[in-house]
Amino acid sequence: MDEDMLHTGPVAALSAVLDLPEPVAGAGDPLPPLWHWLYFLNWPARSELGPDGHPLHGHFLPPVPARQRMWAGGRCEITEPLRLGRPTERVSSLSAVTVKHGRTGEMLFVTERREFRQDGRIRLVEEQDIVYRSGRSKGRHPEVLDETGTPESDAQWRLPYHPDTRLLFRFSALTANTHRIHYDAPYCREEEGYPAPVVHGPLLALLMLELPRLHAPTRQIRAHSYRLRHPVFTGEHFALHGTPSGDGARLSVATHRQAQHATSEVIFA
Repeated sequence: MDEDMLHTGPVAALSAVLDLPEPVAGAGDPLPPLWHWLYFLNWPARSELGPDGHPLHGHFLPPVPARQRMWAGGRCEITEPLRLGRPTERVSSLSAVTVKHGRTGEMLFVTERREFRQDGRIRLVEEQDIVYRSGRSKGRHPEVLDETGTPESDAQWRLPYHPDTRLLFRFSALTANTHRIHYDAPYCREEEGYPAPVVHGPLLALLMLELPRLHAPTRQIRAHSYRLRHPVFTGEHFALHGTPSGDGARLSVATHRQAQHATSEVIFA
C-alpha cells in the first residue's frame, strides 16, 4: 500500500500544460478523472533505468529483457470522485499476465489493478493494460507526417489539437515518464523507427476526457475505458471526436492517417 496527499500543485501544473485558462480544481474539489496519474509517482535511480529510459525492473515482474513496452489501454470505475487536499491510499496488485504470439513474436500482456481510498472508502478502481513485445524491431510508421490540419468529422463534439515537443517534455516531467520515445528524436528515428517523438498514450486518454468536461460539465463520469491503437507524433494535427448518447459517450482521436488512434467510452452516473 502507498500513501500520498493530493496537493493542488500538480493540478495547477497540468492545467498550464494543457493550456486551460485556470486550475480546474482547488482543495476539497473533485479531481478530474485520470488526473490521479499526477500522484503516487515512482522516481527510480538513474542506474536503474534501461537504454530506452524505462525502469529495468517492473513492480511485480522479474526482468523482461529485450522487450518493447507499450501502454495498451485500461479501465476505471469511479464510485466517488477523489478529493484534492486529502490523504489517499493506493493498493496495487497484479491482476493478470497472459502470453500471446503474433506476427512480431511473443507478447506479454500484463494487467495491473489499483484501488484508491479516501476516508476509509474505495473511491476509484483502475486497471492498466501493458504489453511487452519481444525483441526490438522497428515498426511500420510513416516517414513523412501530414501537418496540413485536422481531419474533418461530423462528430457532435470536436476539439483540434497540435502537440509539440514542449508539451511532451512537460507532461513527461509531471508524470515521471522517462521513456525516450517522448523526447529524444534521434532515438525515436534510429532505434524505434518513429518519424518523430511519440505523443504519450496516457495524454491522449486524458485529452479525450476533455470533451465531456467541456460539453457535459455537470455530468459525473462513473466508468471509463480506453484503448490505445496507433501512435500519434509531434508535429501532427489531430482531432478529438465525441458522440454522446443518453448515458455516456464514445470518444476518439483522429488524424488524416487514422480515424481511431485511440478510442474511449465513458458512462455517466
